[in-house]
Amino acid sequence: MENVVPAACFLYWLGAGTVAYLALRLSCFFYTAFRVWGSENKSVVGPELGEWAVVTGSTDGIGKSYAEELAKRGMKVVLISRSQDKLNQVSSEIKEKFEVETKTIAVDFASEDIYDKISAGLAGLEIGVLVNNVGMSYEYPEYFLDIPDLDNTIKRLINVNIVSVCKMTRLVLPGMVERSKGVIVNISSASGMYPVPLLTIYSATKTFVDFFSQCLHEEYRHKGIFVQSVLPYFVATKLAKIRKATLDKPSSETFVKSAMKTIGLQSRTSGYLIHSIMASIMSCLPSWLYYKLTMFLGKSTRARYLKKNKKN
Repeated sequence: MENVVPAACFLYWLGAGTVAYLALRLSCFFYTAFRVWGSENKSVVGPELGEWAVVTGSTDGIGKSYAEELAKRGMKVVLISRSQDKLNQVSSEIKEKFEVETKTIAVDFASEDIYDKISAGLAGLEIGVLVNNVGMSYEYPEYFLDIPDLDNTIKRLINVNIVSVCKMTRLVLPGMVERSKGVIVNISSASGMYPVPLLTIYSATKTFVDFFSQCLHEEYRHKGIFVQSVLPYFVATKLAKIRKATLDKPSSETFVKSAMKTIGLQSRTSGYLIHSIMASIMSCLPSWLYYKLTMFLGKSTRARYLKKNKKN
């Protein structure tokens, strides 16, 4: 009986400590949610940072929505993407709707010899915001060695998802440092938070974007530069192959409007309240369960794709 009382005391304090810890985490989550998504936060991003914003991958989805949101706030926009026809269309839409100046630069980020052309196109511009949005993923989840045209896919994913972020930052950051102000938004992915098997290269490249952003923010935040890593779950875009927006899969317009509120408040963000909740839940899962779940989802998506396209 003498040993029962200390044991009961230990269990009591263990339980009380666990409850207190969970309560503290919940309180921090709700406080952050209110601070970030409960206020408008419109004053951080605008022409006061610099006349121009540069957006890569700006003819569709998240990139186009960032370009429109920045134009809405009065910034002139440089649109960079692969198709000149699409660039012309988006440029005309933004000029007509928001009455701001635009420039277009047509390049394929899968190539490596494009940055002299981009540098020439950006010469002389006072750039206050850079959105590194351009990205590519797999056609469908697949085992590493079975990825179609593997060597070319490796090169393209690295060039588009990694090299573009480093090179575009290299071009734009010096001007921001000289003026001691600027914002760089790097679009990573929830697939960059934790390893995602069957999307191995994509997941790894997006992890690079996240780590690069965090390191860069710490290096330059004291010089007035805010660098943000955005790690969304699914957004209804062509890249994600999702046509209809839902509560957990918002339209690119809804997502970007939400994500813009986090600039200046969160250097690492899911960008959208529901995605933030999803990320918090995923962080609580034990690794064995996480991998089992992601492998199941990946293999299910792979099987559906192969069946639809009659591949073995």
